[in-house]
Formats: sequence, structure tokens, C-alpha cells
Amino acid sequence: MLSIVAKTEPVTLEIAGREVRLSNPGKIYFPRAGVTKLDLVEYYLAVADAALVHLRERPTVMKRFVEGIEQPPIWQKRVPQRTPDWLETATVSFPSGRSATELVANDAAHLAWAVNLGVIDFNPWPCRRSDLDHPDELRVDLDPTDDASWDDVRQVALVARDVLAEHGLRGYPKTSGSKGMHVNVRIQPEQEFVEVRRAALALAREVERRSERATSKWWKEERHGVFVDYNQNARDRTVASAWSVRPTPDARVSCPLEWDEVPDAEPRELRIDTVPARLAERGDPAADIDAHAGSLAGLLDLADRDEAEGLGDAPWPPHFRKQRGEPKRVQPSRDRDRPGRVGDPQPPGRGGRTPTPQTRPRRAATERTGQGFEHEFDEDG
Repeated sequence: MLSIVAKTEPVTLEIAGREVRLSNPGKIYFPRAGVTKLDLVEYYLAVADAALVHLRERPTVMKRFVEGIEQPPIWQKRVPQRTPDWLETATVSFPSGRSATELVANDAAHLAWAVNLGVIDFNPWPCRRSDLDHPDELRVDLDPTDDASWDDVRQVALVARDVLAEHGLRGYPKTSGSKGMHVNVRIQPEQEFVEVRRAALALAREVERRSERATSKWWKEERHGVFVDYNQNARDRTVASAWSVRPTPDARVSCPLEWDEVPDAEPRELRIDTVPARLAERGDPAADIDAHAGSLAGLLDLADRDEAEGLGDAPWPPHFRKQRGEPKRVQPSRDRDRPGRVGDPQPPGRGGRTPTPQTRPRRAATERTGQGFEHEFDEDG
């Protein structure tokens, strides 16, 4: 940890052989916990070796809390025009034909540089910059509904572990640092995003079949328990990486766990002030994730079986164009053609309204882009 007294005037730190300037190092990012910008830099330097396992060579969206966690973040895909000459980046393209130059955090200096701009948690792509079309990570995002308990999340994670193992894959669990849990799965970069998402959907449905606590339903009104969010594997979706500090009042961390810790894990105990000592004492449970890249063949076979039995695609996020085989993208309670629908049809101008000249261009634009808009937002359990 650094031995610098927090202060308001800028300081320059030497990190990984680079000079990183911190403006206003004493700025409070977490008012309730009293965590400053400098505290956050010190944390990331303490966990850098472990954190970089999950960030190195990956384009990363910058989620900037420039005024601290009590103000909404700015989702910034593009790095600023003026950056240090040592800063690593990757240029990613979108279906619209536009592109963005994104941060690639390849050493501890990059982490500190990003924190100086207000980045609190890091949100990398599931692929490396050498091959942006073929993910090398499948992400299982377990997002509890309002009626679910934390124990529900833990139990569904254990079911997901078993389903993955039975299909030749090794999952690495971590708290999300928010409400849920993530399971990261290193995969061979052989399939494009559409197929990785298809495998994730098959996984979600199998977990749902095995656990009454789990659901794969996209529409919130149909969900119960813990939602297994298959759509986090669609292109251009990101989740907070392992060892990231999350914007919670007590500065919790998205902390990797051993599987035998999952049944008793308590997110409130895994914070910016406790995790560095835990890492130093126990090591990184996900340190060997790159050595266990598996094949999606088993899950894709499961998807084939589901489809043969009549289970087609499931809804995509709203900013993606309508996909072949996707069911109607309309909230079930507003579906006028749904058998047994209860309630009066929505009149024009309300939910499910007839397209107007103002709404048609956006819909047409969605259809032209191929997959979706270059969104500056995300939700991640």
C-alpha cells in the first residue's frame, strides 16, 4: 500500500515503471465509507496481479463516477483524446459501422490511470483484442428478483456449477459485489457471440429445470427467484470483473470464491478494506482460470435438444434488432394475441403503441444495425 497522506493537490506516482498523475487524490468517492480516490488506487495496486488476470488484453468500458458513487455514472466507451503515450487500447467496431477506441488495462498503471478518471469498477469484454469476434469467456450472471434471498443465489450458483461440470466446463464463482453472483467460465475462442449466448441460454434453461429457485424468463413479470441472465453473453454486454470494487455504500468487492466457500459466503464481509488481506492470506481462487479453457460443444448439444423439443430462441435485450426465431418482443401482459390474456388492450399511445413517425426511425435504425445500438449502459446483478 502507498504511504501517501491524502490531499487535494495533484500527486504523481510511479507505478509499473510509468508515471501516473492523480488529480485531487483526497476526493471522496464513497461518502459513507470515507473512501477516497487515493484509497481506491491503493486497493487496486494491492490486488493488481489478480485483477489483471481478468482484464489483460480485453477492451474495457469506462464506467466513470466523476462525482463519487452518489451520482449516476457516465458509461464511456472511448478513451479521451489526450492520453499517456503508454496507454494500451483496442479499437472495436459496432454493427452500425461506427467504432470506438477502448481502454485495455494491461498493468497496474492502467488501473490507477482509470481510477483517476472516476472509474470504480472495471467492465471488460469477454474476448481479447486479438480476436474481438470470438469470446473466450462465458458469463453466468445470477440476478435475484425481489422475492429471492441471498441463500437462493448461493444455491442456484451450486446448480450452475454442476450443469457446467456435466458439460465439460469449469466455473469460477465470485460475488457480484451488488445483489447477485457471477460464475466465469473460460472457453476456447471458437464460437461467435450468437453461439455463446445460445449456449448460455441452454445453461439457464437447464438450471431452471433443476432448481425451483431459478428462472430463465426474460420478462420481469414472469420471473421468480434467481434470474440466470443469458443475455449477458450477447455482444457488447459487460459485467464487473473479478476484484472490482462496486459502487455500494460500504465499497464491496466482486470477490472470487472457492466453491466450498459459496454456501456460506457473505458479500458484506468482502469490502475494499478486507479483501486485500484475504487475497494475501488465501491467494486468488481464479488464478488458474486461463489454464482451463473448455469447449462449448456440450452446451450447444443441449441447445440442439431444447430446440428439437420446441424451445426456440428467447428474447434479446431491447437495443438489439429482432433476431430470427426470437419470440415476439412484447411484455406478456401487453401481448394482445396471448391466449388467456387478462385485461383490456392497451390503447394507441400507451404501452405497445402503434409506431408513430417519431418512433419509426429508431426502430428502422435498430433493424439496420445488425445486432444493436452502441449503448452506454449496462446492468449486471
